[in-house]
Amino acid sequence: MDSTEKLLKELTEAHGVPGYETPVRAVVRKYLEPLGELTQDKLGSVICKQAGAERPRVMLAGHMDEIGFMVKRVTKEGFVKFLPLGGWFDQVLLGQRVLIKTSKGSVTGVIGAKPPHLLTADARGKVVEKKDMYIDIGATSEDEVKEAGVQQGDPVVPAAGFEVLANGKTYLSKAFDDRVGVALMVSTLEQLKGTKHPNTVFAAATVMEEVGLRGATTSVEAVDPDVAIVLESDIAGDVPGITPEESSIKLGQGPTVVIYDARMIPNLKLRDLVVAVAKENNINVQLSYIEGGATDGGVIHVYKTGVPTVVIAVAARHIHSHSSIIHRKDYDDAVKLLVSLINRLDATTVADLTK
Repeated sequence: MDSTEKLLKELTEAHGVPGYETPVRAVVRKYLEPLGELTQDKLGSVICKQAGAERPRVMLAGHMDEIGFMVKRVTKEGFVKFLPLGGWFDQVLLGQRVLIKTSKGSVTGVIGAKPPHLLTADARGKVVEKKDMYIDIGATSEDEVKEAGVQQGDPVVPAAGFEVLANGKTYLSKAFDDRVGVALMVSTLEQLKGTKHPNTVFAAATVMEEVGLRGATTSVEAVDPDVAIVLESDIAGDVPGITPEESSIKLGQGPTVVIYDARMIPNLKLRDLVVAVAKENNINVQLSYIEGGATDGGVIHVYKTGVPTVVIAVAARHIHSHSSIIHRKDYDDAVKLLVSLINRLDATTVADLTK
């Protein structure tokens, strides 16, 4: 396992659902501390300043939170009802293991619902909704659940680890959305350290993106950027049932540049610069559109009088589930692209983005 795999493993296996990012934040701080000056805003986003020229100020943003749940209540029979933190597709939940993070430690459970054997034929053909699901920790009473340390408000995280898959080129894990973006920040700052880049880079590992871009809203205030690059996971379209009209994004075909999402159209000159820099460096990029989602760029690009912003991402299969898949080549090419792009963002180039 090389250094990149170790980085991705440690970041993705760390726990940190929205509002409960403390464990993953400790990992992020460990990796960023040698790379620049660390600060933290009052919501918990970590910002690493790597000084170069005083201006422009380049903001890299990737969110450290992952989708998960919160304990809503415990039934008298000993089952845990939960609230989603972030967007979950009902179909991916049943039978999945989770960890309830209590004051006494982690408690393992499984997401269940009424057994299909006890459903009518008509009901068996319908999707079970989250409101009808529960977490079963093997208890037989409410008292047993409380004795295990489970309380209302406890965070719940997917129980899933990082694995290198059979071909050695693809990785399987929870939380690539968006620990892959945080990892890209780390790898990029490592490459830039000790070089004379024509700007100062602020790498912001933001909190609570999955519940409304909250960390980006505060961290952009702290950074006051002249230009921003949001680092994300994108949606791979190379699985059965997806038409080219819906998505043509494929694993291993290069990082993506998002040309549209539900809350942001990128700065067009910056978008074109990314594509040009990629071409100059023989990096294939894929143009992506996300009609049903948004990124931290949604609030960053409207900060004050506006910030030229673009999203660069690594495609992932099966995001917003317990296990998603990325391709190493996409990651490595994204780092190469980011380093080259940041070295192009001098004062003249950034000023021209808004002319």
